Amino acid sequence: MPASSQFSNLRAVAGSLVGHFAANVIPCGNLPREELSGDVTNVTMGCLRLAMDMLDKRRPPTDEELNGFRESSAQWAREGIPLETILEVLHEGFRLGWLHVVSGAEGADIEDLTQGGELLISMLSRVTVAATESYITELKVVASEHHTAAHTLVTALLAGRAGAAMERQFGIDVASEYVVLAVYLPKHADENDPAINSAVPARRKLRRVQAELAKVCGRTALSLLSTEGGTVLLPGSPTDEWVDSLVAQLSTAAEVDITASAVTAETADVPHASERSHELLDLAQLLHGTPKVYRMSDLVFEYQMMRPGAGREYLVALLDPLEKTPDLINTLEVHLQNDLNRQRTARQLHVHTNTVDYRLKRVAELTGLDPVRPSGLRPLQAALVARRLAMSAR
Repeated sequence: MPASSQFSNLRAVAGSLVGHFAANVIPCGNLPREELSGDVTNVTMGCLRLAMDMLDKRRPPTDEELNGFRESSAQWAREGIPLETILEVLHEGFRLGWLHVVSGAEGADIEDLTQGGELLISMLSRVTVAATESYITELKVVASEHHTAAHTLVTALLAGRAGAAMERQFGIDVASEYVVLAVYLPKHADENDPAINSAVPARRKLRRVQAELAKVCGRTALSLLSTEGGTVLLPGSPTDEWVDSLVAQLSTAAEVDITASAVTAETADVPHASERSHELLDLAQLLHGTPKVYRMSDLVFEYQMMRPGAGREYLVALLDPLEKTPDLINTLEVHLQNDLNRQRTARQLHVHTNTVDYRLKRVAELTGLDPVRPSGLRPLQAALVARRLAMSAR
């Protein structure tokens, strides 16, 4: 008897299989009833027809015969049905269908069963490949559409043009406030390898960061990132600890120590917040700060000194007597970086501790500010920061 004789009522068999999927493949139970009775049942019937035709004619289905299944797989990708659900249903359907075909087999049918099994495996392979390729292709299109929409939205937010119209147009919710994250991605070790095209590891680093950001935040985070860094908008008001953890995870993924700065703002103020956040990031790098997330509270004093004016000019002028002796300024900077530890300062400068003492004494004599006393140390620290900012501006 031909295999197709076991399936006299194709719709009834398909309905039975779909009922099994809904009851035993958990994600299927979450599908709308009309989806199960409509598209899923129709695709199941199509698979059954292909399988019966294949077994009767003893040949696997052609690529053209699989086009209908490809179209359904692409549609499921667009609707967000997981690929693993599709493949699980597919394999379960083949298993049950084969059991139905061989239910009346006898000893004399061994040769036919062997050929039928080989055909079934061939068809399952072709259908799996067709479903997966079509699903992934459509998913790339969906991802590209979302990326374009997200890119347009984040650009609009940073320009202060985002509103309800853009939210409707792109289908992405605009939050009432954002944490604006300015990010610096230092070079990966492979980017400094002369034997490697630096653009390749740089792109890989960026893709790892983008993948980790999507993994942690889903589609809620909006970003404009290059291989050197950029801007990330985190909707809502996540805690400082959560933002710190996110940057740590991004650093692990990128395999570099990321420096970032964070400013929280209402949606309308995102452009100004972005400017402030990047100013903080520039300031942290200028001051050679350790890689972490900086906030205004960390650099408020230095941030105020970034503004040119009489106050900064006064502070810079405090160091004018030392300009002719660069060793004194260098020693003062290193000494402050080493938390006033004379031994560490001496080791770093490759001099004796007595030399460090002598130079600090000369600083006090020339400026009138003693770096070993709090009253002289504070203005000297401020003067060094102001000098560095002024030099950077020039």
